[in-house]
Amino acid sequence: MKQFSIILVLLGFLSLGLVSTSCGNKKDTPLEQQGKEYTSAYICPMHCDGSGSDEAGTCPVCGMDYEKNKDHNADGYKH
Repeated sequence: MKQFSIILVLLGFLSLGLVSTSCGNKKDTPLEQQGKEYTSAYICPMHCDGSGSDEAGTCPVCGMDYEKNKDHNADGYKH
């Protein structure tokens, strides 16, 4: 009976540990998507490093036309 109680307590702690770690720290925007190639008003469809602009144009890396960033907010905040 004592062994059953110990096993039951250990399973309880294991379950609690799994639940607490599975609810991890989730951010709105992944760290790799915070550069200007993701946050500018106009962005390259390929998200090339160093691309992105406040005006329409072409990507200096791949030459593709910039597209309007539908997620862009001029003040930088999500309302």
